[in-house]
Amino acid sequence: MNIYFSGSIAGGRDNLPIFQYIVKRLQADGHTVPSAHVADPNVLANEARLTEREIYERDVAWVNECDAMIAEVSTPSLGVGYEIALAVQLGKPILCLSQKGLFVSRMITGNPHVQIHTYTSIEEIDTYVTDFLGTLEV
Repeated sequence: MNIYFSGSIAGGRDNLPIFQYIVKRLQADGHTVPSAHVADPNVLANEARLTEREIYERDVAWVNECDAMIAEVSTPSLGVGYEIALAVQLGKPILCLSQKGLFVSRMITGNPHVQIHTYTSIEEIDTYVTDFLGTLEV
């Protein structure tokens, strides 16, 4: 399956180990993750080689082509919010994950088209991802 992973890049990299875990787990399960670069510690330097338009067009194309989206939303991000809204408009299944105890915009938590779960451990992330992927038709 083609899974778009979304996580904060410009808004902060505090959750990089979580991003890396989710992307590696998806790839290990045989999924394609076109946006795996989000989990790269050098993403800001690598993306500096692209124009804003190139990044926009690439990411929009990837969201259009994906079967589903998984977004880590613990850190507020305009880009992640935009990608989620685009995926909603396209009718893509969306799983949002956030660390327990953090405030997440009610535009995400109140959206009936978004499945959202809070986590305190990698094991909880695994359960939510497994359950989400199990609901998708291939």
